[in-house]
Amino acid sequence: MSTIQIMKLGQGVEWALHACVHLAMAGPDRPVPVASLAELNDLPAPYLNKQLQALARAGVLTSTPGARGGFSLARPPERITVLDVVQAVDGTEGAFRCTEIRRQGPMGASARESRTPCQIAAVMGRAEAAWRAELAATTIAGIAGQVEAKVPQTPVRIRRWLAERVS
Repeated sequence: MSTIQIMKLGQGVEWALHACVHLAMAGPDRPVPVASLAELNDLPAPYLNKQLQALARAGVLTSTPGARGGFSLARPPERITVLDVVQAVDGTEGAFRCTEIRRQGPMGASARESRTPCQIAAVMGRAEAAWRAELAATTIAGIAGQVEAKVPQTPVRIRRWLAERVS
């Protein structure tokens, strides 16, 4: 039985990132209802709402109650990183957890030999640090800018589409 565990990012991370990019394109100070955000990508609103609530608890989004309520970015999209979203939705625990398998079995390492991380844990730690650094260096504004550069009419289309549903 393997004791190396690697976590995968949940589907909610993808949904939350798309919602944040859509909110960035919607413009500031404009709460967007969960139903509208869900409809944009044909997602189940109750499940998307759970992800957006997690983002609100983490200070990434602001939740406005009421008939004209919804979600909006809690700070400028230039100050919201992909890592902020990932950690809000999936938590801050590392993806790799070493269980010291090298200490097991007939040739298990001694406590003295196991004082420092094994080479596998070390390489996985470096990989995770690089992954987190990339996510921390990428902002919601950066992604929105890339989308707009690739398909320039996207922000205008999203604002128009939301205006028809939210007003």
